[in-house]
Amino acid sequence: METTFVLVHSPSVGPSTWAPVAESLGRRGRAAVVPDLTGVSAGGAPYWPRVVAAVRAAVRAAVRAAVHSDGPLVLVAHSNAGFFVPVIKEGLGDRVVACVFADAHVPPSQGLVRTAEEGFLPFLRGLAGPDGMLPRWTDWWDEEDIVAMLPDPAQRVLVTGEQPRLPLDYYTQPIPVPAGWDAVRCSCLWFGPPYEEVARDAAGRGWPVTRLPGLHLHQVLDPEGVTDALLKLSRKS
Repeated sequence: METTFVLVHSPSVGPSTWAPVAESLGRRGRAAVVPDLTGVSAGGAPYWPRVVAAVRAAVRAAVRAAVHSDGPLVLVAHSNAGFFVPVIKEGLGDRVVACVFADAHVPPSQGLVRTAEEGFLPFLRGLAGPDGMLPRWTDWWDEEDIVAMLPDPAQRVLVTGEQPRLPLDYYTQPIPVPAGWDAVRCSCLWFGPPYEEVARDAAGRGWPVTRLPGLHLHQVLDPEGVTDALLKLSRKS
């Protein structure tokens, strides 16, 4: 049966960060779904059930529309979306045959995890307003850093415009990590620092690891190269 790639963007940004790769997969005759997670913080914590619900709804909608089959799924997560892979996989069931972490954080084998490390929280608290809301992710960094990641002005407008403002507690809420989530094929694609640490962790778990040099939104700039890597990493050797 046809395999569908489920491209999961970080809730800090939006679905356009995966759109070029979805289009590249389509040109190669591969099915892809890009769930929209920009509304998952509405209604307060916990947030992870809404992430799972949004992904499941997007996959179901594609099947109902006869766009894709109800065959195997490959989960591909970017950035802090990696922390949600175990609960997403559990929500989608046995259809998930592989998980690829693309410049993404890798959760532990089981337990609980948060989307921000303790050492990063002072930085986030300094950004939060009196209402506990953070600025858009691209507003955290110097403009030249964003231009380097998104040099095309139209693309930059699209990516920055769809970003949600997340509450600070999005980054502190625990996310459950069901035991056994990593029993399927898992792999790591990394672009650059600081994800070399994630790559070392993935290699230590015996996962295939590939480096595609670039900045954190490299999938927007080089969708063909990223697609090549995803197809290779998601395939059984």
